[in-house]
Amino acid sequence: MRIRDIDKEKLVVARAIDQIVQDGFQGFSMNKLAKACNISVATLYIYYKDKDDLIQKIGATVAIDFFSSTIKDFSPEMSFEEGLWIQWVNRADFTMKYPKQVAFFEIIKHSPHGEIILNSTTKFSDFRMIMKQFIDNSLQNNELIPMSFEVFWAIAYGPLYTLLNFHTEGKSLGGKPFVLTDTMMKEAFTATIKALKP
Repeated sequence: MRIRDIDKEKLVVARAIDQIVQDGFQGFSMNKLAKACNISVATLYIYYKDKDDLIQKIGATVAIDFFSSTIKDFSPEMSFEEGLWIQWVNRADFTMKYPKQVAFFEIIKHSPHGEIILNSTTKFSDFRMIMKQFIDNSLQNNELIPMSFEVFWAIAYGPLYTLLNFHTEGKSLGGKPFVLTDTMMKEAFTATIKALKP
């Protein structure tokens, strides 16, 4: 039995994320990945059953890291404003620290792999329950205007991700250089809270 090489496995994950972010699924193959890692294709099959297994396992790892980071120091019992702000800070920290992983997961979650990944472990359903409890508590405490879930999500997180996209690209509309600051983030958060609270 061959022994797994952790460093080699980390290299495979990093190169797979690079290739899928750069070329999409169409430009990604096990042969191309093996060449980028300077290993044989057979070595990849020590770690993964096939290409789909590789994509889904890496996607699940990235998603768990992201969701765990999002709820760091967060409780669904917090006030709406405090709880949402902690999520903003956590989401921004993760996106700035791991921009490729976030870009990778954005591609994955809108593909047929997305639902498979999100149904692969109870950690994702636990995250959904925590978010639902947070929203239910906020409605019950009259801290949040009732609205459809999709509209809530767009207003609650859309402004943050627009700013983070500008930051990741290093430019805003018209190619203007852009760096997201704490002041800008707080300004956007204040406007978001005004739109969501009664």
